Amino acid sequence: MTEPRPHGSTRPGGRTARTRAAVLAAALEALDTQDFASLTVDLLARRSGVHAATIRRRWRSVEGVISDLLTQHGTATIPIPDTGDLRQDLHAMARAIADFHTAPRNRRLLEGMVAAASRQQGAEEVLREIFARRLRQVAVLLHRAAERGEVPADTDAEGVIAALGAPFYYRLLITRGPLDDELVSSSAETAYLAAVHGVFRTGSTGSTASTDSTGSPNSPDSPAGTGPTTGTGPAAGTVRNGGRGHRAGDEAARPHRSRG
Repeated sequence: MTEPRPHGSTRPGGRTARTRAAVLAAALEALDTQDFASLTVDLLARRSGVHAATIRRRWRSVEGVISDLLTQHGTATIPIPDTGDLRQDLHAMARAIADFHTAPRNRRLLEGMVAAASRQQGAEEVLREIFARRLRQVAVLLHRAAERGEVPADTDAEGVIAALGAPFYYRLLITRGPLDDELVSSSAETAYLAAVHGVFRTGSTGSTASTDSTGSPNSPDSPAGTGPTTGTGPAAGTVRNGGRGHRAGDEAARPHRSRG
């Protein structure tokens, strides 16, 4: 899917690029000390040295600026671990998410983008695409784990990563609580145990992904929980679970994923 073009980025260089850089830098600096609700076009104009009329013409509103800022800044600065062990990878990823959003400007940027998405369709599209792209990037943790035999080959990789991140965004945006060590540990362990016990199995014979090789959504070819029973992939043998093996197709040991 083509990423929506943010306001203010029609030309890659010249005065437009300098104006964009100045306004986005001003917005990011403002978020160090102020929340989204306090940002105004006039404030960004004073901080950036760019005339308010120019900001309104190119971004239309503060929401447009924040949308563009998230496109540039986003969550791509959160590193993707590669320890060689899924459990450790998920714990490292959970810690990185917590550390990223503990920074006031990053937390306020997320809050601002969610607020902007509720008001502008363009901001909503940017937010959806950024998080969808990030899910695809981090899903490599599950692809690697499947190759090592830690999870079934038909694991919904993006579903596992979404389950890992969801508690953080619930805490950030709903309960407004701290991203503490307990949250880091419980989020990582819950996602890990669900993955290795087959909660996120799709029933597809393909590799860990939410789409097949043509890009179309996978449709289970066999009853949920049966999975592939032949071949050399991880789902055909024993899946490791913290050093204690269990059969990927063991119905007694593996809870079914809800289809509701």
